[in-house]
Amino acid sequence: MSGDGFEQITREREGQFLSERAVPSYPADRAVPEPDSEWRTPFQRDRDRIVHSKSFRRLMHKTQVFIAPEGDHYRTRLTHTIEATGIARTVARALRLNEDLTEAIGLGHDLGHAPFGHIGEQALDEASRAHGGPGFKHSEHSLRLVDVLEREGRGLNLNQPVREGILKHTGPLKSASLEGQIVRLVDRVAYINHDIDDALRAGILRAEDLPRDEIALLGPTGASRIDSLVKDVIGQSQEGDEIRQSEHMGMAMLRLRKFMFDNVYLGEAARRDHDRVHGVIRALFDHYLERIDQVPDFDPAADPVQRVTDLLAGMTDRYCIAHYTAIYVPEGSRF
Repeated sequence: MSGDGFEQITREREGQFLSERAVPSYPADRAVPEPDSEWRTPFQRDRDRIVHSKSFRRLMHKTQVFIAPEGDHYRTRLTHTIEATGIARTVARALRLNEDLTEAIGLGHDLGHAPFGHIGEQALDEASRAHGGPGFKHSEHSLRLVDVLEREGRGLNLNQPVREGILKHTGPLKSASLEGQIVRLVDRVAYINHDIDDALRAGILRAEDLPRDEIALLGPTGASRIDSLVKDVIGQSQEGDEIRQSEHMGMAMLRLRKFMFDNVYLGEAARRDHDRVHGVIRALFDHYLERIDQVPDFDPAADPVQRVTDLLAGMTDRYCIAHYTAIYVPEGSRF
């Protein structure tokens, strides 16, 4: 079977199986046109480019909730990404949408996260603005990575629906594709519930601390809550141009999300790390801004503030801590 035969078979199969609301795999929509693969759809190629990228591998050592966790079973940005993408594919398949597009968006949505989780993103945003930069949002940086920084400045040349889904997985604007909207919603479904598991494991939360009404509605375990929320999304999104939740399930999830921000993401334990994380990011930002010749230059259009932002955003928790220690901590006090 030739490449043309694969494309034809894919088009026929999608015409028979996919909903009219789905984004078809062909034709490709890249900023720089290139020949299609003989055996992979354009969205499958995007998925593979993301998985083989350096920024995807770095997610293994980036904080989900806990900074440089010592335990073997805590989530990282990588495990969150894999879990969220699996759930998103389930929803896409149930709604007869494009699983390959959904998977590519899911795997790429968090590439741009800074080290140290929510606190690190806030710290890098403030450091950029303090030096006259535009600030930092991980969704925008995820797109910057795949468009510009990966492959030593050549970018990944992803298809437009993948790029748009990555950019709009959070923030005020929803993706135009239902596949992108699935990732946007499922991202929250995944991280709220698996972060509860990690917080319970770490002793930050006790089971009796969880909001009773929300747990009673959604389920007593992470698996049961995810199952309840996924069933609701699928049931509510059978028609129309929006991925939806029922009002009572959606509000319960938002209340659970607020509970997690108040008690875990920005809670007492996180606040103890707040000043330290801000101090590390601020010090490294100043250090490299004064030594801009040491900062990789993958984007000739970037000014020094943007180049330093790119450098720090790409660091893992451990790498960032190691660099700070090597630069600022006297040798004799490291032990």
